[in-house]
Amino acid sequence: MELLDLSVLTGNISKKLGMTYANFWGLSLAFCVGIGVVGCGNNSTPEAQATDTPTSGTIRIGVDETFEPILKSQVDTFQKLYASAKIQAAYQPERSVMEALLTDSVRLAVVSRDLTAQERGVFERLKLVPRSIRIGVDGVAIVVHPSNPDSLLTLAQLRGIFTGQQQQWSQLSPNNKLGPITVVFDNNNSSTARFVQDSVTRGAALTKGAFASKSNPALLDYVASHPNAIGVVGVNWISDRDDAAVQKFLKRVRVVGISAKTTGSKPEDYIQPYQGYLAQKTYPLRRELYIISREARAGLGTGFASFVAGNKGQLIMLKAGLMPATGQVRLIDVKP
Repeated sequence: MELLDLSVLTGNISKKLGMTYANFWGLSLAFCVGIGVVGCGNNSTPEAQATDTPTSGTIRIGVDETFEPILKSQVDTFQKLYASAKIQAAYQPERSVMEALLTDSVRLAVVSRDLTAQERGVFERLKLVPRSIRIGVDGVAIVVHPSNPDSLLTLAQLRGIFTGQQQQWSQLSPNNKLGPITVVFDNNNSSTARFVQDSVTRGAALTKGAFASKSNPALLDYVASHPNAIGVVGVNWISDRDDAAVQKFLKRVRVVGISAKTTGSKPEDYIQPYQGYLAQKTYPLRRELYIISREARAGLGTGFASFVAGNKGQLIMLKAGLMPATGQVRLIDVKP
């Protein structure tokens, strides 16, 4: 593994930026087809624009790699429904995805945050109005080796681990003999590393003992084979319990329960990133999922974004174990 380079994490993580959300929910495919607006920022010829409709053509999109499983399902379903549509998805770290969006290498970005003020300024100078669509809620999961007795952690303990204040497992529990703590992220420039530094360490630098494993499957494999490791992974990689790969991962790692209470936490205060707890907003490490479009016309990107935000796309979110942005989720309290 390579040492995580913290100097290139994107965005200003020392403070929260105010976000402005475009109201894009009323858009439907029927409405898009009727729009005849053609604008700049598409890098396409008039001939290409003629065949680029909400349900046909070819488009390149950038996807935060922590959302690869769910976006593959969305892309596959959309292309089966619309045989003339070709969506080329590039699954990359968040920073690379946003750079591609800003430089017009992709027309859509799927990430776990809205645009920053600085990024909006770039689009203003290009005289483009980007559109942000909230499409779901997922979270950041903490995983450890199955032999690790410390599978219940508070946010304060996580803060100590990620800042390097607690470097030995024995500092958490005197009986834990696993030795030094190894923190593993999925990739350099990843959204999970940014989220942890923004929401858990509150802007403080990550421990020098943090490593990047280059991919989410590689991270899960590393934690499964190193008892002293603690990994940070997108919930999307472990949420679909019907998926064979997810079932395999969950047999090899343990998902940590997180408590937002600083002291006095009871067993029921420790929450795992299950769909119901994402819906109830009780899981502490929740994050929202967005599609950001730079399309200046109603093309294939607009059609795909509408599909993901619509009924079929939201059902795919629900089936994958994430929280849809729209619709109702029924929670059933099963008592022993």
